[in-house]
Amino acid sequence: MQSTATPTHCPYCALQCGMNLTPVPDGTVEVSERADFPVNRGALCGKGRTAAAVLARDARLTSPLVRDEGGSLVPASWDEALDRIAAELGRTRAEFGPDAVGVFGGGGLTNEKAYTLGKFARVVLGTSQIDYNGRFCMSSAAAAGIKAFGLDRGLPFPLEDIPKSGCVILVGSNLAETMPPSLRFFTELKENGGTLIVIDPRRTKTAEQADLHLAPRPGTDLALALGLLHLVIAEGRVDEEYVRGRTAGWEDARAAAMAHWPEYVERITGVSVPQLRQTVRMFCEPESAMVLTARGPEQQSKGTDTVGAWINLCLATGRAGRPLSGYGCLTGQGNGQGGREHGQKADQLPGYRKLDDPAARAHVAGVWGVDPDSLPGPGRSAYELLDALGTDIRSLLLMASNPVVSAPRAAHIEERIRSLDFLAVCDVVLSETAALADVVLPVTQWAEETGTTTNLEGRVLLRRRAITPPEGIRSDLEVLHELAARLGVEKGFPTDPEEVFEELRRASAGGAADYSGITYRRLVEENGVFWPCPAPVETAGEDADALPDGPARETPGEHPGTPRLFLDRFATPDGRARFVPVSHRAIAEEPDDEYPVLLTTGRVVAQYQSGAQTRRVAELNAAAPGPFVELHPRLAARLGAAEGDPVAVVSRRGRAVAPARITNAIRPDTVFMPFHWPGEGRANTLTNPALDPTSRMPEFKACAVRLEAVDG
Repeated sequence: MQSTATPTHCPYCALQCGMNLTPVPDGTVEVSERADFPVNRGALCGKGRTAAAVLARDARLTSPLVRDEGGSLVPASWDEALDRIAAELGRTRAEFGPDAVGVFGGGGLTNEKAYTLGKFARVVLGTSQIDYNGRFCMSSAAAAGIKAFGLDRGLPFPLEDIPKSGCVILVGSNLAETMPPSLRFFTELKENGGTLIVIDPRRTKTAEQADLHLAPRPGTDLALALGLLHLVIAEGRVDEEYVRGRTAGWEDARAAAMAHWPEYVERITGVSVPQLRQTVRMFCEPESAMVLTARGPEQQSKGTDTVGAWINLCLATGRAGRPLSGYGCLTGQGNGQGGREHGQKADQLPGYRKLDDPAARAHVAGVWGVDPDSLPGPGRSAYELLDALGTDIRSLLLMASNPVVSAPRAAHIEERIRSLDFLAVCDVVLSETAALADVVLPVTQWAEETGTTTNLEGRVLLRRRAITPPEGIRSDLEVLHELAARLGVEKGFPTDPEEVFEELRRASAGGAADYSGITYRRLVEENGVFWPCPAPVETAGEDADALPDGPARETPGEHPGTPRLFLDRFATPDGRARFVPVSHRAIAEEPDDEYPVLLTTGRVVAQYQSGAQTRRVAELNAAAPGPFVELHPRLAARLGAAEGDPVAVVSRRGRAVAPARITNAIRPDTVFMPFHWPGEGRANTLTNPALDPTSRMPEFKACAVRLEAVDG
């Protein structure tokens, strides 16, 4: 066992904080500060500090499991488990066709694993039915960014630019709890004389740090953004020279915004006209400003339009593509950015290429050594794929996801999973979804393997193997290699992550997310590299010299990467950003007499996503032991509920019960539940799967519910 510290990155959120891991004699691993990484400068949240706890043998899977004739999951050999998976996937494909086999991935997979999973689905299985849980993360922001800028990268600038800006509007993000080390950038913003505006229906720990907190009704962020743009126009604050020189489509967007006058927006959102005017003044008066969105405005059935409205505000005021200004999205999952760039999303190929683009298909097929016509077309989005389980999709291979807890309308999705002919799950722990599987494979986790991730800034990072995994555990790359061989594809699925990354570089060359100039060596030496980063012209692929953010390079040599996008031009054919005209519309399910209250959901600081890993850490469970229902005192009084009383929250999809947490920090017409727990307190039993027509994002953030008192 090595005794020196290995520099690596946290397994949790998209900050990908730097940390050091040191094995100690008792067989555990010590997490320590790593001050050289600029995103966190050594700071770690509770999840990061305790991340090594899930490496312990008693916290994780250590043997393959197969379901026996009596219905129990029992230990099995790797050959038995892999043979059974290959046989069942092969049988389904032969009997019902390739699209009867589904593949579901996760935003926690490294770039190498996400890339290989997408390749496995399309080359080995021949199925179009692949998507991943990152669809539930920032797909609306991605769709809006592509429409406006021609390119989607969470932040088009490094986090270090935030403290130097004049004003930041933070929409629907409680980063003090979801990514605590990032809060210092906003603290420094205020120390430097900048201002912070937080928009959230709850007065969260983040909102408490704000110079101005707006608490709109859930699902009305679109109207709010349009109302602010109306005031920008009415008060003569449009940057006309910028609009003429760097944008297109302004007149239609202007007309749409002018239909949202302040008093109308106040009635929709509950945000007063004086607060709207104050927001415009704080945003427009400094030389620079930013808008950052997170899941609040994005997880809506109109999420793409909502983000588009905030982008329009940035464009009208000249705040995009300029130093210390712009629109950005705060990605949630650890590799939420890279996870969708390289092929596990239903409509994409590596390099953020579109699956229905003939040139993209030809390029990637050439790297893979297959006929472009053999690649299937786009498949179903995440929720639609899960909804089709047991009917059109008969067998499913699932990696690094727990939809029994995390999917909207979760009880229905659990039923669909139970109805499958066959389910295989690769995971670190026996999650609620893995417990339903026919075969479960125990796989390596972050500290036991090497691989790259891409954080919320678009910075590609190298996670390094620090310890040897326990006996009986294999990597996801080894699993896909073995399954490919059993299904008749002997080559093309290496198990060495650096070898996979070298192929990924070639596959991404010339794409929007061009990694071809990035190597493991550079990632170590430079502490990460921002994409796009094309290879030197003389070694790049035939289409790799066309950058999405600028002209072709004229001289060979290593590209430095692109920390700041759009400073010279946007990634559209003419280099101009696009205004997209949008108008307010109601959420898919407005309150009524039967369901008079709005439910919104989110995270708490001590748990992460579906909680499959963090709920196995004693320190985190002590801090956040279970679900709760946050409600205003007036709502609690009408219900007759006291602090800690069990409260039932009922929607058209089901019923959840959790203790009441009574606070003035939430609107009287709204309740909040965190979504980390299964069982009767499962928040996603209630949530609405209504989909955004463009991004296919479900409406997690707003649905109609009623509250009921619970005896005892």
